[in-house]
Amino acid sequence: MTSPILRQLADLRALTREWRQKGEVIGVVPTMGALHQGHLSLAEAAKADCDRVVVTIFVNPKQFNNPEDLANYPRTEQEDAEKLAPYDVDAIYVPDPQEIYPEGFATTVSVSGLTDTMEGEFRPGHFDGVATVVAKLFLQTQADRAYFGEKDYQQLMIVRRMARDLDIPIEVIGCPTVREPSGLAMSSRNQSLSDRGLVIAAKKHSIMCALVQALENGEAFNSLVTQAQADLLAAGFAEVEYLQLRCADTLDPLNHADRSARLFAATMLEGVRLIDNLPVSKV
Repeated sequence: MTSPILRQLADLRALTREWRQKGEVIGVVPTMGALHQGHLSLAEAAKADCDRVVVTIFVNPKQFNNPEDLANYPRTEQEDAEKLAPYDVDAIYVPDPQEIYPEGFATTVSVSGLTDTMEGEFRPGHFDGVATVVAKLFLQTQADRAYFGEKDYQQLMIVRRMARDLDIPIEVIGCPTVREPSGLAMSSRNQSLSDRGLVIAAKKHSIMCALVQALENGEAFNSLVTQAQADLLAAGFAEVEYLQLRCADTLDPLNHADRSARLFAATMLEGVRLIDNLPVSKV
C-alpha cells in the first residue's frame, strides 16, 4: 500500500504534532524525486532508526543555476510513491510550490566557506538554494533525524553546518553511496545517459579507485592528477570540471592523504553532469 501524499504544510504539521505528542522519533529523507535505490536506502535507514519517516519530494527551483537543467529534471511522483511502498514510510510530503516559497518570500540561507569550492564554483547559487530549502524542510517536518547520501558529500557537510549554525535541533546522518554493479554511483541524472554513455560513465569509478590506491600508497596528488584527468577524457568524458583531493572534515585542498580525505570528481558526458567521491584512508 502506498503511503499518504501530503501537499499542504497544515496537513503535515497535524501528523507530526500527533507523533511528537506520543514521543515518537521522526526521520526525514529530503529528495527531488526520480527515486532510485540510493534514495530508497536512505528511507530504509530512516525506518530502521526512527518511529516515523517522512520522505519529501520537491524539485527545488532555487538550486538550479541552469533553467534547462530544471526543465529537464525528471518528475515521476507516482512511480516514486510505488517505489516507496515496500518501505512503509509514514508520509510522502510533496509540497505545492507556495508551501515552500509563498508570495513575497525574501529569505536566503547561505553557508560561507564550504560552498566556495567544487560544486559551489561551477554552480553559482546552488548551495544557497539547497541550504534554504533544506532549512525549510527541517522546520516544516520538525524531524529529529535527516538522512542524506554521501554521493553529495559537499552538500552533506553544508547541511550539517547550516543546521548547527542555526540551532536546528536535528541530527544529520550521512549514508554510503549506492552504486550500480559497474561501480557507477546511482543518480537520477543517469536516466539521461544512453547505453553507451552508461558504459563510459562507469569507467570513472575504476579510474578514481586507481587514484585512491596510489594516494593510499603515499604518492602526491599533484603528481597524479594530470594523468588521471587524461584517463577520464580518453575514456570518453567530454570534460573534467574538477578532480580534487580534499580533507574529509574541512574540505581544505590536500596534496597527500596525511589525514582523513576524499577524492572528488565532476565530469560532463552526453550533456549530463556527473559527480562522485571516494574516501581516501590516511597514510
